[in-house]
Amino acid sequence: MSVAQTQVCSAPAYEASVERNVMMPLRDGVRLATDLYFPALNDQKVDQKFPVVLTRTPYDKLGNDTTGKWFAERGYVFAAQDVRGRYESEGTFYAFAHEGPDGYDTVEWLAQQPFCTGKIGTVGASYCAAVQSALASLNPPHLAAMIPIYGPSSYYHCAMRQNGALEMRFFTYAFSMAARSREAAADPLLKQALDEAYEDVWAWTENYPLRKGNSPLRLVPSYEQWAMDISMHASYDDYWKQPGYGPRPYYDQHADVPTLYIGGWYDTYTRATVENFQEMSKRGDGPVHMLMGPWHHGGMGGAGTGDVSFKPDAALSDRNALFLRWFDHWLKGLETGLDKVKPVRYFIMGGGEGLVEASPTIEHGGKWATCDAWPPPNTTPTPFYFHADGSLSTKAPADEEASTTYTFDPSDPVPTIGGHLSSIPIPAGGYDQRQDGRFHATHGRLPLAARGDVLCFITEPLEEDLVVTGPLVAKLYVSTDGLDTDFTVKLLDIYPPGPHYPNGCALNLTDSIRRLRFRNSFEQEELAEPGTVYELEIEMYPTGNRFVKGHQIRVDISSSNYPRFEVNPNTGGVLGVDRRKRVAQNTLHHDKSRPSHLTMWVAEK
Repeated sequence: MSVAQTQVCSAPAYEASVERNVMMPLRDGVRLATDLYFPALNDQKVDQKFPVVLTRTPYDKLGNDTTGKWFAERGYVFAAQDVRGRYESEGTFYAFAHEGPDGYDTVEWLAQQPFCTGKIGTVGASYCAAVQSALASLNPPHLAAMIPIYGPSSYYHCAMRQNGALEMRFFTYAFSMAARSREAAADPLLKQALDEAYEDVWAWTENYPLRKGNSPLRLVPSYEQWAMDISMHASYDDYWKQPGYGPRPYYDQHADVPTLYIGGWYDTYTRATVENFQEMSKRGDGPVHMLMGPWHHGGMGGAGTGDVSFKPDAALSDRNALFLRWFDHWLKGLETGLDKVKPVRYFIMGGGEGLVEASPTIEHGGKWATCDAWPPPNTTPTPFYFHADGSLSTKAPADEEASTTYTFDPSDPVPTIGGHLSSIPIPAGGYDQRQDGRFHATHGRLPLAARGDVLCFITEPLEEDLVVTGPLVAKLYVSTDGLDTDFTVKLLDIYPPGPHYPNGCALNLTDSIRRLRFRNSFEQEELAEPGTVYELEIEMYPTGNRFVKGHQIRVDISSSNYPRFEVNPNTGGVLGVDRRKRVAQNTLHHDKSRPSHLTMWVAEK
């Protein structure tokens, strides 16, 4: 089943007429620049009411010109708006902070215009999905449908920070956004300084944490302040509960409108997409749908990611047709067949040709599936236990006492090789977990499994296919000789030797991290007692993968994954401030009374 096979009712029936930079007023007097695309005939705007499709962006509304005209030709008014403080809009930009009330005001202003039927739909990806959730959290009366693509549920728990650790992509994001700011565009010298800062962004990450007034970000104070705030607000405090930082605190008051959540298995918002679908499905009448493809952030139009290819129909080749089908049904009341499809469509990766000579070199394959809920009803949570000999199995350990200790040096972190990345100059997606020059902080060509600070637990070659689809939760029994540290988990599909991979291929599927000081609560920090064994739960990003016969399943445990995540200095000092580092001796316990394991949702045979 291809995601592109959609039934569309609204055929092109109009021309498009554009009004640029309509300055829409907000409640505080700031005006937001909005381009309006109208249905037209004979070069004249059609004088009648239409539903409105809205996208709000910090990336220049002109990038929506083709899409805006496409929707106008099919009987919609399309509104593309620069968010506060970006491009042609007034005000000061501070990422995400104003998007709730600004979005609410935009929806209600559009609804009152003579060209609008009173029904507003929203669409957009990444930041443009976050703004949808922000305004929906305030429940504007005229919001009628949404399509958030790659959007957040909580920027603290699984986006900007993850289980207590900062995702460095947002630290680099501050530099890239500053270089493209309205202030930089107006001042060539400022533009040069900020461009040079972004070119040196790796040097800034390696000298993290940022000190106020010590980087070119000081030249654009709101951008610097934001970078400082997300670094220093390490616990889940009120800063993270504002509407712009995700709908999790607002699910009960969130707009109850038909919503299509779209995500990808290698996206930076995979867990958030699933969480939003699950939570909103429990509330109201929706309806709520979810589409999960094998994509990285922004990769819906491709049938591969990283060094991995899937089936050709993995690509969403005509996203506008998919969006139109949704809006035709919910904004125009047309029959598009949505009432006859299951609410969840997801891609099960794996089962392809494997390791090949061509590029990309991993034909992982896969197929589409559907179901009514998440996780799929035909799956069972199954624990896979870590054993002293490095094996991974569904059999619990019998050893009375067993553990593995490794040295974690924050000056030499485990490098990030692909995975759930965006807004950072490292390739995202699936790769053999072997160091090479495409990835920052790598050394030579050795596999990550060769490092002394990476613990690998692996199954025997599978005797039959095994499909894992759904959440993944690691329960680790851990200790450290310090006051704080991190623990990371990564799930891999291990290919036997093949072309380009004479030693086999360790394909990354998903990962996560948890900071030990947040083992009991994200609201309250609790430093560790050296040597004390703690039970640590790590919720990973979900996945959908077929481990084929002859492959192996591997789980890697470590304490760093840089620059995907900030590196814990192991000092127990104030996060985002402390500049010291100490080497930690970290221990994973895996015996009868402390059975560390990863629970995966395994499909029935």
